[in-house]
Amino acid sequence: MKKSLYKIVIPGTLALLSVSYSCKNYLDKKPTGVLASSVLANKAGVEGILIGAYSMLDGVYQGQAVDAWETSVDNWSFGGIASDDAYKGSNPTDQPYAAEIMTHTTSVVNEYVVNKWKNLYNGIQRANDVLREIPQVTDGSIDPTYKAQLIGEARFLRGVYELELSKIWRNVPYVDETVTYDAGNFNVGNPGPIWDKIEADFTAAVAVLPTTQSQIGRANKYAAEAFLAKAYMFDHKYDQAKTALADVITNGVTSSGVKYALEPYANNFNPATKNGPESVFAVQMSVLDNANGYNGNSGDALNYPSGGPATCCGFYQPSFSFVNSFQVDPVRGLPLLDTYNTNNFKSDQGVLATDATWLPDSTTPVDSRLDWSVGRRGIPYLDWGIHPGAAWSRDQPDAGPYSPIKNVYYKAQQGTTSDTYNGWAANQANSNNYNMIRFADVLLWAAECEIESTTGSVAQAVTYVNMVRSRAADPTGWVKGRLTGYTGGDVTKPIVDNTLPAANYKVGLYTAADFTSKDQSRKIIWFERKLELGMEGHRFFDLQRYDGVFGGPGGTGYMKTALTAYIAHDSKIAGFANPTMQGNTFTSNKNEIYPIPQSEIDVEHGPLKQNPNY
Repeated sequence: MKKSLYKIVIPGTLALLSVSYSCKNYLDKKPTGVLASSVLANKAGVEGILIGAYSMLDGVYQGQAVDAWETSVDNWSFGGIASDDAYKGSNPTDQPYAAEIMTHTTSVVNEYVVNKWKNLYNGIQRANDVLREIPQVTDGSIDPTYKAQLIGEARFLRGVYELELSKIWRNVPYVDETVTYDAGNFNVGNPGPIWDKIEADFTAAVAVLPTTQSQIGRANKYAAEAFLAKAYMFDHKYDQAKTALADVITNGVTSSGVKYALEPYANNFNPATKNGPESVFAVQMSVLDNANGYNGNSGDALNYPSGGPATCCGFYQPSFSFVNSFQVDPVRGLPLLDTYNTNNFKSDQGVLATDATWLPDSTTPVDSRLDWSVGRRGIPYLDWGIHPGAAWSRDQPDAGPYSPIKNVYYKAQQGTTSDTYNGWAANQANSNNYNMIRFADVLLWAAECEIESTTGSVAQAVTYVNMVRSRAADPTGWVKGRLTGYTGGDVTKPIVDNTLPAANYKVGLYTAADFTSKDQSRKIIWFERKLELGMEGHRFFDLQRYDGVFGGPGGTGYMKTALTAYIAHDSKIAGFANPTMQGNTFTSNKNEIYPIPQSEIDVEHGPLKQNPNY
């Protein structure tokens, strides 16, 4: 377990946390090293167990044998490189299990799959530990109202972990507090989706959680309601989701009591401005706390350019198709929904790093969120200066010219918001929170519900989408600094005009006339999610949901169509060898979800069944 995770949640009680085997395949083993229930049967003891349940949100616990990037909360692998957002990155042979995920050839023994499963069930078991312990508290240290709140938080956390499991595997066991070693009922089957049980956990949490919390990292009523809406979205219950989202939008506040609102886009990815009004629920990260980086965002330890910040390791590189998606029509500044991949946006792929005649495209109009989502040559990279291109790519011919940016700390903050990860390398863990849900997410779900629900309004859908786009259209939030040349032809001495935006940004608003049909309306909203939430680990799961795959063994084919088109396009770009991309094929009725770890199936001796076609 972690040394000091969530100090801002409940200081000083983690020492009381019980140590137990919590992964699904450990449920058939008698826990060892567990503190007696009588020791924990008080307010401090239960709060300590609750910290342990919160601590698993980032997918990491101190002393774990697996690498944090396999279990990262931001799902950069399961939700990012498996989609059209990004490539695995690095070079062709590094992290072969990640290559399997990218190419949709994931095996039943894939380490990422095995360890993600274990981590999520670990979190569930810790939440269940809270629910099992509370009835044992008879010393009067927990009043009825706070008792209900603790139960609500435990059920909220269990719902979050079960939702994550369901996104990845769909058919998963539902494990509540009655499933224990002593009860002998640890072999739990997976007959189908468990959305009703997840919804029940979140509904129970909404009913008892306070609107504000004394510790900012703890969930409040509106965080639970937003997750309930998310579960409804995956369950295609749009009427119910619409009602929940309306309350979050109208009345929702952060755990510290600040009204939910959009804030400057870059603030969502800056450790210095985390927990702002847009943060509906964030996984709290901290550094420099004597925990060897375990409490930081170490799940992204590999996901820095191979130069500049942390100098390691070149994974999670944005795709050509993702960058192309930010091109807009020059008249209205709206996305090229159907033709964004017709022309590849200019990059330095195949260009010599020493070529001082090369400048980025400052003419083609693009959405301003491009340069807060992607690091590219010739554009300021946070406060690290002009991105140098190939010099920051570990193997540009294999993984392209682009760098991730949303997970990266600012140069001025290095050493303050960054930490050494697990004694390995400096500055590879940082204190940049991961927003599991932010307010823009809520607004775009709400727009979708206005199109899909029986009581929806196209006008309201347009309003929600334009709220998100208006922020992107505001010049005060654009990346500034136009590269105009190099002093003496030296690429290490860029000439930058800081009075100009870095590129030709143009973001227009939609009108109701653009929403010509239900299909066109969906296309607009779905594309907006792609632009707004790209490189945040959501895209693969959005494609699942659009496909309708959770309604049965297969969906409409939308997901296969989208990813097949992406693979066809990005595997044929001149000068882009990418042997990993060349082996990429998406198979319907299989690759929409992931294989259940074979080790879990083996230990259950029957009840747990493999997902179709694995």
